[in-house]
Amino acid sequence: MPGHQSPAPARVIAGRRTAWVVALVPLFLAIAAILFVPEGERETTATDTLPAGADSTLAVELAEQLPDDEGQVAIVLWTADSGELDQGAQGDLTQQAVRLLSEAGGGQGGQGGQGAPEGDRPGEAPGGQQGRQQGGQQGGAGQQSPLVVAEDGTAAFVAVPVTSSSATDNIDRVEELREQLRDDAPEGVTVEVTGPAGIQADIGQVFDGADIRLLGATAAVVAILLIITYRSPVLWLVPLTVVAVADRFAAIAATNVLELTGLAWDESTVGILSVLVFGAGTDYALLLISRYRDELKTTESRHVAMAHALTRTTEAVLSSATTVVLGVLTLLLSAIPTTRGLGAACAVGIVVAATFALVVLPAALVLFGRWVFWPRVPHVGDAVLVDSRGVWRRVGDAVARRPRTFVVGTVAGLALLAVGTTSITTGLDPADQFLQRPEAISAAERLGESFPAGTSDPVQVVTRDDPEQVLGVVEGVDGVDSARVTTSGDGIARIDAVPDAAPGSDSAQDVVVDVRAAVADFTDTHVGGGDAEALDAKDYAASDRLTILPLILLLVLGALLLLLRSIVAPLLLVATVVATYAASMGASWWLFQTVFGFEAMDTGVPLLAFLFLVALGVDYNIFLVTRAREEAAEHGTRTGMLRALTATGGVITSAGILLAAVFAVLGVLPLVVLAQLGAIIFVGVLLDTLVVRTVLVPALALTLGETFWWPRKVRRDTA
Repeated sequence: MPGHQSPAPARVIAGRRTAWVVALVPLFLAIAAILFVPEGERETTATDTLPAGADSTLAVELAEQLPDDEGQVAIVLWTADSGELDQGAQGDLTQQAVRLLSEAGGGQGGQGGQGAPEGDRPGEAPGGQQGRQQGGQQGGAGQQSPLVVAEDGTAAFVAVPVTSSSATDNIDRVEELREQLRDDAPEGVTVEVTGPAGIQADIGQVFDGADIRLLGATAAVVAILLIITYRSPVLWLVPLTVVAVADRFAAIAATNVLELTGLAWDESTVGILSVLVFGAGTDYALLLISRYRDELKTTESRHVAMAHALTRTTEAVLSSATTVVLGVLTLLLSAIPTTRGLGAACAVGIVVAATFALVVLPAALVLFGRWVFWPRVPHVGDAVLVDSRGVWRRVGDAVARRPRTFVVGTVAGLALLAVGTTSITTGLDPADQFLQRPEAISAAERLGESFPAGTSDPVQVVTRDDPEQVLGVVEGVDGVDSARVTTSGDGIARIDAVPDAAPGSDSAQDVVVDVRAAVADFTDTHVGGGDAEALDAKDYAASDRLTILPLILLLVLGALLLLLRSIVAPLLLVATVVATYAASMGASWWLFQTVFGFEAMDTGVPLLAFLFLVALGVDYNIFLVTRAREEAAEHGTRTGMLRALTATGGVITSAGILLAAVFAVLGVLPLVVLAQLGAIIFVGVLLDTLVVRTVLVPALALTLGETFWWPRKVRRDTA
């Protein structure tokens, strides 16, 4: 209302004499921080992505106490382009293998690059009974060759330790190894690098330059959608600039907070944070600018109009941001260190986004005249959005004529989509983690053709107990092709057991379960390796969901109860959020299987998808119902809800499409987990904004009438 006196903070932010200070000082300070303050730094550890307390995590922690712990192992695989590797080629490869192990400081042993430990059967290769040493291939006087040649003679490999100080260092070392090997490969022989170090390097390469690619793609998507939304060649530059500065400042602030608090993060954290800040910040901007445009149609002074718009918008944005912050902070309860770091980083990002949207953006907008909206410049006397007869008013009128029919129809549609959730399987095989197959994966598959399938990723048993006794028990487990002690010292030993099943398969994980059962009677023995870690990740992800999902719902419900001071509306709104999540999971799973060819969903995706869909979905609930409550106080529930839909339908739809598109940008990174997360949120946000928030929620309110606000009382509809 034009005559309403806005609160002092709003008048300061939008004031004629103060707006330039409020806009420019924070922007310059943030830009200075971006230019001169580096992002937080930390050394990655082998347990960053492993659940705390899991058996595989304990195995890694124990292995790190070995005096000669060699870090990750790279498996160098040579294959003949045609036929078998001849004696000359095998001799050359043996010399290369000896040199590689010598340079790595690992001696000339087998798997892991260690010298054959005392008690190990002489000449037994880690490739198991299918591997054999060729005559005359000695690594030196009295030493067995480290090269393992396949029974069919077409391939050979050696395991080389790769000690690196960080994920980036690992990438560099593996790439250097690959270049060196290609230069030295005999004619007619192809060389590739796989194993844990190779796979880790290929995953790390996905994020090489990823921040720039992701930021560029996100900014481009936001710019295009803002231009389409505002149909102005100028206006979009203001929110995009403010949000872009907020995004870079949030990355610096979040990573430094993580560094100070000792929380772990990885390469994907800043990427997801950037998408969230751009998405949420632009949503808040759309809501504010929509209200500001309306106020300009009833108020001569743009400064007064912005103060009014900011006052009316602040409650919705603060309620939304607070709910999202509390929601993402629930990730601090996760068993995965990097997931905990992601939660803290996202909380910092949302605080920064909301602050810039409520302080910097309104002040920046009023520095320009009404002309910034050109060619659709709002003038006093123009019809305000809430009184228009646009598309969303027509949608509201259609819903109002048969609200129960729309309730039944939309609920049935959501239920049908949710059916797919019953068939979801989680847990990606190593070969299925990439959208584009890297060298480490193709090499691992080729390795499995000539050697036992589990050669590239053996089960690792780390123990303080008698290694010979543990070895004897492990060797007797069904499905273990071979086992040997690969390194020992300070009372700790590591045994590598090569399963006869391919890494990531159900059979390989069954071997892990059987090995754990076999060594259960030992007091300090732990089972690790890729399949053990995948098995533990699946179990702990399920535990995280049981703990965190209900808490997120309680926080969202509590926020809505406080905001609306009613019971029925918050319960219904939370129910619609859960229905949207279930429908989007079911629909996405159908897309994954029929369109994208994904056989499983990553174990961490359901939790993160739930968090972002619920936490961000509540934004649109809050945008709609706070306006509906405001209108209902004057016009009653029926007319109030229709006016609220008319006023916010376009904003919610624009914000939803923009947010969905921003999360879809995660697909520019060729990791299946990010593609799946982006796809689920894309589907879920579109369902939420196009169906649930703009059809189902109004239909529920129109069906229940005043009961929708119970026990709160609002003025009855007299229209």
